[in-house]
Amino acid sequence: MSVVGIDLGFLNCYIAVARSGGIETIANEYSDRCTPACISLGSRTRAIGNAAKSQIVTNVRNTIHGFKKLHGRSFDDPIVQTERIRLPYELQKMPNGSAGVKVRYLEEERPFAIEQVTGMLLAKLKETSENALKKPVADCVISIPSFFTDAERRSVMAAAQVAGLNCLRLMNETTAVALAYGIYKQDLPPLDEKPRNVVFIDMGHSAYQVAVCAFNKGKLKVLATTFDPYLGGRNFDEALVDYFCDEFKSKYKINVKENSRALLRLYQECEKLKKLMSANASDLPLNIECFMNDLDVSSKMNRAQFEQLCASLFARVEPPLKAVMEQANLQREDISSIEIVGGATRIPAVKEQITKFFLKDISTTLNADEAVARGCALQCAILSPAFKVREFSITDLVPYSITLRWKTSFEDGIGECEVFCKNHPAPFSKVITFHKKEPFELEAFYTNLHEVPYPDPRIGIFTIQNVFPQSDGDSSKVKVKVRINIHGIFSVASASVIEKQNVEGDHSDIPMETETSFKNESKDDVDKMQVDQEEGGHQKCHAEHTPEEEIDHTGTKSKSAPSDKPERLNQTIKKGKVKSIDLPIQSSLCRQLGQDLLNSYIENEGKMIMQDKLEKERNDAKNAVEEYVYDFRDKLGTVYEKFITQEDLNKLSAILEDTENWLYEEGEDQPKQIYVDKLQELKKYGQPIQMRYMEHEERPKALNDLGKKIQLVMKVIEAYRNKDERYDHLDPAEVEKVEKFISEAMSWLNSKMNAQNKLSLTQDPVVKVAEIVAKSKELDNFCNIIYKPKPKVEVAEDKAKANSEHNGPMDGQSGSETKPDTTKDSSQHTKSSGEMEVD
Repeated sequence: MSVVGIDLGFLNCYIAVARSGGIETIANEYSDRCTPACISLGSRTRAIGNAAKSQIVTNVRNTIHGFKKLHGRSFDDPIVQTERIRLPYELQKMPNGSAGVKVRYLEEERPFAIEQVTGMLLAKLKETSENALKKPVADCVISIPSFFTDAERRSVMAAAQVAGLNCLRLMNETTAVALAYGIYKQDLPPLDEKPRNVVFIDMGHSAYQVAVCAFNKGKLKVLATTFDPYLGGRNFDEALVDYFCDEFKSKYKINVKENSRALLRLYQECEKLKKLMSANASDLPLNIECFMNDLDVSSKMNRAQFEQLCASLFARVEPPLKAVMEQANLQREDISSIEIVGGATRIPAVKEQITKFFLKDISTTLNADEAVARGCALQCAILSPAFKVREFSITDLVPYSITLRWKTSFEDGIGECEVFCKNHPAPFSKVITFHKKEPFELEAFYTNLHEVPYPDPRIGIFTIQNVFPQSDGDSSKVKVKVRINIHGIFSVASASVIEKQNVEGDHSDIPMETETSFKNESKDDVDKMQVDQEEGGHQKCHAEHTPEEEIDHTGTKSKSAPSDKPERLNQTIKKGKVKSIDLPIQSSLCRQLGQDLLNSYIENEGKMIMQDKLEKERNDAKNAVEEYVYDFRDKLGTVYEKFITQEDLNKLSAILEDTENWLYEEGEDQPKQIYVDKLQELKKYGQPIQMRYMEHEERPKALNDLGKKIQLVMKVIEAYRNKDERYDHLDPAEVEKVEKFISEAMSWLNSKMNAQNKLSLTQDPVVKVAEIVAKSKELDNFCNIIYKPKPKVEVAEDKAKANSEHNGPMDGQSGSETKPDTTKDSSQHTKSSGEMEVD
């Protein structure tokens, strides 16, 4: 089973895998550990990652990048409309109202949903990890920003399915960083002591996130998270681009923003300049050749100017830090260290703002680029049964408050209950009790829309079906379990009706709980919690139990006490018997992708992968022809020169030149089979020359080997004739046969060598190396008889018997074999032999 963690970034992606007893970040086919989040679509194929990034400027309209913020959003969403202005490619409204991209692929305009685009990228990352691990990859953990809403999280899950990945967990980026930091720490305080509080600050290319985490030995708890989803490295790039656009307008009289290709080049140069300014405070030049209208442009900037230019952006660093400390109820002195990750945290002014707020030095012990991927891989290893990982419990949180609303029979007609407050632990399940006589709807929504960076507060509508009055006409007691799952997604997990029955009911029924167990709770009981084991039987190494809480629909909370507190059980009174019946739930989720649509996306991705494979094979066949032409032409002037006549050389050179011209004219775009046939045609001319060269090179060695073997056998025969005692055991008839065979072999060898010596190098050889090697093997097999060893002198039989009587059985023989006298004697000897073995 593979263990893979994927950091799905706005600008770049990283893959970490568990192998060789540790976590390592793997490189792609360009030996680069960073894969750009970029897809370029062409007339025949797709380029993804590094290959696509090189086409951003050349294939502007069909190269997709910067699409992470479009997940789970409608086309009319204000964020989508803001992003649309920044993007050089075209966005389109999909049939289901969501945002998609419109590009030209396979010579036709085609729309792609964001799930398909991210699916393409994930499929590429999957392929990279399979190449590194040399085995199929399915299970993975994918990182997402902590501020993603349910709709955005479900959209990323759908993209993973499109790529053929089984996402075991969508992990918040700051939580992944915290896990990568905490799991290796040996000096964390024990569970009964005050935890160590660490602040994690992640400023990437598009967003800024802050989390405060409490660490104990083997335990991580996220206390609070805050974020600014619209502050990141690209904002600093934009500030530089705007500055230089204005400067070039006045200095060179050009409007850069009208030319998308020039604008993209300026963005790339500004990004490089920003990185240089982080390391250098002096004036730095910006030079771009043939920038626009064949103009070369140049300018300069230093760090002080840059900080002044971006002063308003740097001022946005502090508010999330302040907010996270307030939400976690911590003071500066409670924080033991501040860890920073993400590319934009390398900007000196950003570090300065953080240091100024916490009055502490910043720690950079984590790899700023790869920490998220490593944390995801660790989480995947924890969830995988194939790896043994140190016990480590992870408690994440709910970033936004969630409320349920339903219709009631009271005057106002509406009931509401906040099921999960902001920064509530997750994953978590709660059971809510309703008293209903008919099916009812529950509407889930975000309580405070101003806190959520999403225009629609709705999460979904859940219809609890098959609810009827009790047999005595009373309202049925319906228990609804709501859950924030391991991905941070809200759902109504199950619903059941509690049906009253007579005492002589089924023995498997459970005692009915009276209302006292819900209404007469003491204040202390509200803070008790029960571990809910139904969440898929978590393995011990997870330590990620899903606590459960009960709430009556009147708003009264009841938390089942742990099984080690028997006094709570006394509140259960046997008034009768009850039966729990599961009820069907119909879900209508906001911006949920339909299964049919998702299946069509998966099918399309499969077709595109096949198209890419066919195109690669076609290109490989074309390249093979081109390579053969250049390689053979080069060798004709060097190593093959002696093995071809001048006439044939002229003819073959003309064929090679014609093939080269054909490749760049009508042969530029041909089917694979045409190239395969062309290569075979060239080899028909080239192989005889190649064969003559190879035979000439290898023949001397083969002849030498055969000659040595013949001489060796002749020496043995001569020694035999001279009555050498080493060979006096050989059979004269066999020796005669060998002598005759050697004589034939020598005459064959001499005749072939004489015939070969008469030929020129441009003629085909009389004897091939393969024939000489075969003759050599035949000689080995036939003449083997003269190398058989001389038999050893046998030991006298009576001596062997004497040894047998004194020392027991020899060489693994039993005593009965040594003295085959009578049955009685034999059995007696066997017995004594056995006794000796014991001794």
